[in-house]
Order: sequence, then structure tokens, then C-alpha cells
Amino acid sequence: MSLEKFRTYQLAKEFYFDCAKLGVKAPIKDQLSRASLSVVLNLAEGSGKPTKRDQRKFYAISLGSFREGQAILDLTNKKNLIQKYDKQGANHFP
Repeated sequence: MSLEKFRTYQLAKEFYFDCAKLGVKAPIKDQLSRASLSVVLNLAEGSGKPTKRDQRKFYAISLGSFREGQAILDLTNKKNLIQKYDKQGANHFP
């Protein structure tokens, strides 16, 4: 499957770009940037793995990074993004 057709990957990119726009303190912004980038990169890497087991490993890492990003959104009280990504996370991540 190409990344262009991988819906969860496309949503992860949106998550990354939304997070990049946030006005939060530098240490939080750095952590959020790394977490949201990890979501995108691990989905991409996992999609290229030959076995389901290898794919699941990278998808699990991606989910962990996504949850980390959600926690940061919660701690910084970004209600609009919390709601958006709670909904997307429930629909696109196990």
C-alpha cells in the first residue's frame, strides 16, 4: 500500500502539522514535536515491513507516541485538538 492511500498515515501527518502550530513552551513543544513525528515515521516504517509481526511492532510504537501527544494536548488544555484526536485515535488506532 502506498503512503498516499494509507489513511492513518495521512491523519498522522495532519496531527504532526497541527501540533507544530501550537504555541506552547519550548520544552513541551520539543517533546510534542518528537512524539508527533514518531507517529508519522513509525507508521511509514511499519507499512514497509514484510511481516505482520514487524508491522505490528512499529504500529504499536506509533500508537504509544500518539498517546503521548494526546497527553501533552491534555496537559496544555488544547480542547479543540483533544476532541479532534480523541475521535481520530479511537477510529484509526487499536
